[in-house]
Amino acid sequence: MINTYGKIKRIDGNEFKYISEVLATEFKSSSGATYMRRLEQSFASKFGSEYAISFVNGTATMHASLEAMGIGPGDEVIVPPLTMSATTFAVLQSNATPVFADVKKDTFQIDVESIRKVITKNTKAIITVALYGLSPDMDPIMKLAKEYGIMVIEDNAECFLGKYKGKFAGTIGNCSSFSFQSSKHLTSGEGGIILTNDGVLAERIRRVQSLGYAGVGANKAKINKKDIQNPDYSRHVSMGWNYRMPELCCAVALAQTERMDELVLQRIKVANIFNEATYDFHDWFIPQKVGVEYENSYWTWVCRNEHPSLKWIEIRDAFYANGGDGVYSAWKLTYFEPMFTNMNLLGRERFISEENKDKYREGSCPVAEYLQTRLFQFKTNYWDLEKAYQQAEILRKTLKQFS
Repeated sequence: MINTYGKIKRIDGNEFKYISEVLATEFKSSSGATYMRRLEQSFASKFGSEYAISFVNGTATMHASLEAMGIGPGDEVIVPPLTMSATTFAVLQSNATPVFADVKKDTFQIDVESIRKVITKNTKAIITVALYGLSPDMDPIMKLAKEYGIMVIEDNAECFLGKYKGKFAGTIGNCSSFSFQSSKHLTSGEGGIILTNDGVLAERIRRVQSLGYAGVGANKAKINKKDIQNPDYSRHVSMGWNYRMPELCCAVALAQTERMDELVLQRIKVANIFNEATYDFHDWFIPQKVGVEYENSYWTWVCRNEHPSLKWIEIRDAFYANGGDGVYSAWKLTYFEPMFTNMNLLGRERFISEENKDKYREGSCPVAEYLQTRLFQFKTNYWDLEKAYQQAEILRKTLKQFS
């Protein structure tokens, strides 16, 4: 039976209320950044973080972090290839060189031993990705980073309230990046946010976010009108971008932040429904491994196909034929995308050495290459659990056909 908690609304009352309040200001500059401040304070408080800085999207967050860390031409940033390519785009936007580290076969997360193998004297940062809602094994990564003096950015776009050894994913690295894009746990249509406990880094990130304005700071998102009305006022103390999150998006993201537990829990419930329905087939349709010290927030529920003869397409087609309404493959590995195979990086290829270009080829990350053609990503954004039960039963029926 579906209880009264089986159905929720993704967009509830406060989203509309807060948007109306923003519109009532008629976007007067004197009223600007009110919801930006409220969102940042609420988000930081939720994660127990000192600073939160909102952004126009969850790629600008990582770009800004790299810029604030002083990373640029000649520097290398280690990233996993098994994720959405925006993680790598941020490195290229900084004119730095992406270097790919392999992943673990059971968790699909970046592997610390692979990271160690690709570190060079030019390595300045690692971007980990909490893929599908699960944190990587962060302790050995942080230990390795400390050993080499490397910065760590957590790409937490897919992981809200996931935990690692009792800590929230996103509170372990030097800073972390979250996304409010439409498919994520929380959404305002678009948007992103950075968390950090480093006040110096936070101030640098804010300046990257806000055109290098002198009058902004780690916890200050708006310049003072009285200051800028002085003809002798120097506005820009550094280069920066206009990466600020619009007030309308901040208003929606604030309302979503207030409901974070409810929205994340719904996805976890859906994942558990799929997990239980397919239990009899986990010898060959194997879910992402979640260790005892981890809590997965399940942006998607993911399995790898280890059937000796069945192809990905065969299972997908059978699922759809039985009434399945959504399954996704893993992204093509970033270094297999045409932008890399053709070196069409809008001029940034000139910053990448021939030696590093030679690494963007088959065999660079064999585990990720093996997994990419075998992973099934099932939706967890069912706001009515009855629909999730129906889809899980369709998947169970589909897998039974092949057993």
